[in-house]
Amino acid sequence: MEKFDVLVRGSGCVGRSLALALGARGYRVALLARPLAPNRSGDVRAYALNAASVALLTRLRVWEGLAEDARTPVHDMRIHGDRAGAELHFSAWEQGAGELCHIVDAAALEDQLDAALRFAPHVHRVTEPVPATLQALCEGRDTGAAEEFGVRYERHDYGHLGVATRLTSSQPHQNQAWQWFRSPDVLGLLPFDRPEPGNSYGMVWSLPRERAQQLLSCGKSEFESALLEATGGVAGTLSLAGERQAWPLQLCRADTLCGPGWVLLGDAAHLVHPLAGQGLNLGLADVEALVDVITARESWRTLGDEKLLRRYERARIAPTWAMGELTDGLLRGFASQVPVIARLRNEGLRLVDRAGPLKKWLTARALGQ
Repeated sequence: MEKFDVLVRGSGCVGRSLALALGARGYRVALLARPLAPNRSGDVRAYALNAASVALLTRLRVWEGLAEDARTPVHDMRIHGDRAGAELHFSAWEQGAGELCHIVDAAALEDQLDAALRFAPHVHRVTEPVPATLQALCEGRDTGAAEEFGVRYERHDYGHLGVATRLTSSQPHQNQAWQWFRSPDVLGLLPFDRPEPGNSYGMVWSLPRERAQQLLSCGKSEFESALLEATGGVAGTLSLAGERQAWPLQLCRADTLCGPGWVLLGDAAHLVHPLAGQGLNLGLADVEALVDVITARESWRTLGDEKLLRRYERARIAPTWAMGELTDGLLRGFASQVPVIARLRNEGLRLVDRAGPLKKWLTARALGQ
């Protein structure tokens, strides 16, 4: 049986991006991934991609292939606390950037990555594991693949579900994202151009399980009433325009990212709360870091050399840890019912909004700079 340079195990965007990136460098790549379902019109997932992720997808010749209405730029973002006047505004103009991020249709991105792979001569699809010098595991921890290598996970279950859907609004989104921290839930509206150009949003609502289940099963009008109460109508009258889907939310970290002949990327390495929209950005940054490490390796080192792979781990351990701590701290802080914490968290939003240098630094981190 042919031995490949790398076996990529991953059905999502991270695995497909890694296979494309390594194949473009001439490495012989085997991709073990489930085929995409033929009809995914009901998929309501959306990703917030920062400038670094867009740059990677552009180099992979994927970005420009996305339909215009499948990638919507975000120029402004307004964050509301759970007390009057507690607000934070981020602006691409203040940062001197074209946009803060792009909101991308998840199914469209997966389709475009899959199309690019069909023209990647060094990438071969396989239906079972094959011999390779390096195994790159990109699937979530629940597949059990990483446990084959003795990986253990530190996990904290938030007791929340992330409820996602598509909405249309009575007023244009004007490329502005919204977020409400409403103890104990977090609601995010992401400007989007599907199904209605200029007037749609992708929604992600982090809610305690019991309340989430109620909103998943209630009627359309009750759901829309809950949205109106949560947003105060500032984003217009919102109407349900897609299926409601949900998944459990947790903070999860692998105790190690690599070993002799194997490495973890994306959801196999880390999961963070979606309130900052950084999950896929972290995974694509993993791809970039691993490809850089492999490309710069000494000629006498194999791709599975553990010392080589530790360079990747050192490059990624701090950024992924920091993002996990940031999202965890924000969620815990805004979920607390203690009055003094409620006062401090809302005052913190006001202070950050007035602190120009700090706000500029935070915006740069979100942009992937």
